[in-house]
Amino acid sequence: MFDAAGLRVMRAIAEKGSFTAAAHSLGYTQPAISQMVRRLEKRSGTALVERNGRSVRLTEAGEVLARHAVNVLAALDNAQAEVSAIAGLQAGRVRLMAFPSSSATLVPRALARVKAAHPGIVVQFSEGEPPESLAALRDGTCDLAVAFTYDGTDVGRGEDDLQGLVVLDVLDDPVLAALPADHRLADQDVVDLADLAGESWIAGCPRCRGHLLSLSESAGFTPEVSYETEDYVAVLGLVAAGLGVALVPQLILTSVSHPNVVTRPVRPHSSRAVQMVTTPDLQRVPAVKATLDALCASARELEADLQVTPE
Repeated sequence: MFDAAGLRVMRAIAEKGSFTAAAHSLGYTQPAISQMVRRLEKRSGTALVERNGRSVRLTEAGEVLARHAVNVLAALDNAQAEVSAIAGLQAGRVRLMAFPSSSATLVPRALARVKAAHPGIVVQFSEGEPPESLAALRDGTCDLAVAFTYDGTDVGRGEDDLQGLVVLDVLDDPVLAALPADHRLADQDVVDLADLAGESWIAGCPRCRGHLLSLSESAGFTPEVSYETEDYVAVLGLVAAGLGVALVPQLILTSVSHPNVVTRPVRPHSSRAVQMVTTPDLQRVPAVKATLDALCASARELEADLQVTPE
């Protein structure tokens, strides 16, 4: 019913005592002030001012409106200041969800970059595999997801409708075989997956286990999965102890290693795409865009690390 301009006029009339003085303080003409008051009176259904020559006096309804205008206009001014800060990257909140192996590699670099460039942005971070993070993005409980998908699949893998989402490929992450250092194939430059058919296997997250099963099937065997863990430190520990072999993404090896484990490329070659997922509207939010840019820049930095031949 009442707009901000009208409330400012009522407050100015209360403070200045006349249309002319109110008009001067707000930068309006006196006829414009009169017109705005008439519009307010029409909307409220009652008189708001009592005219007495060149001066005016607020009616009871006018005094109520002027009194409330102080708090309403203060709230609007505060809201405008906060929105301006967010738009200018002086403030803002981003809810980021990323899969665990990226939280030890890609994410820390990106968050350090955001903190250095935009200290007013607060990034709230939590871990989640792609099905969980995509669901959170759909539910509105996260703004940006770091996800991954293996060769021949999409990030949703049939678990989520990607329509309306923005999916950016930022990094190609090769998949390697992790073997005990004394394994019979440890000295080979490339390991044929078929040569590992009789081994005990250590599998990771459900999506990673599905990739292991798919890749093994293409090599002509079904793996015997003896251990399951989503913790790559535990995976390498199990491999080092000679309890099995595993497939690991090369990305994790930039932050985790084990002296008694060797990693080798596999044949057939396999990799996973690391992806950033958000919505078109969220991508236009300055803080989200800044965090997305930092993640992409950090991914480009990591590409150089992934070119190093694993040992």
